[in-house]
Amino acid sequence: MKYWLMKSEPYAYSITDLEREGVTMWDGIRNYEARNFMRDRMTPGDRALFYHSNVKPPCIVGEMEVCSEPYPDPYQFDPESKYFDESSSQSDPRWILVDLKYVRTFPHSVSRDELKEDSLLKDMVLFTRNRLSITPVTKEEYERVLELANVT
Repeated sequence: MKYWLMKSEPYAYSITDLEREGVTMWDGIRNYEARNFMRDRMTPGDRALFYHSNVKPPCIVGEMEVCSEPYPDPYQFDPESKYFDESSSQSDPRWILVDLKYVRTFPHSVSRDELKEDSLLKDMVLFTRNRLSITPVTKEEYERVLELANVT
């Protein structure tokens, strides 16, 4: 099992939306490195931290599980979508996604500042590659976040 941190702006898609829907396509990823994480490394059963970005304070609010193999993001083929990519084809899709299912909302959201102040978490990829919407997390980091979120 691998561990991830996945960002979403809550006004676009929040942990509450995921809880209500149960399962969602993690669509709209248009960064090659983040796409490669989904395409090449994510597998069903992997766990992910749901991070609300572009809010004050940015924070980890819950947990998700990868529940599908990677597959083409259908919005890249839809001319009406803001994620349309005319250079992508059905035979050679450029953008990939996975489905994620809701696991839980944390009783305590873990803020970016809390993460940065923790000796075990201060070197997370989140801080060295902060523009990425998907980053790998070590098992130790993941477990520490669960402790800080009061989920042990």
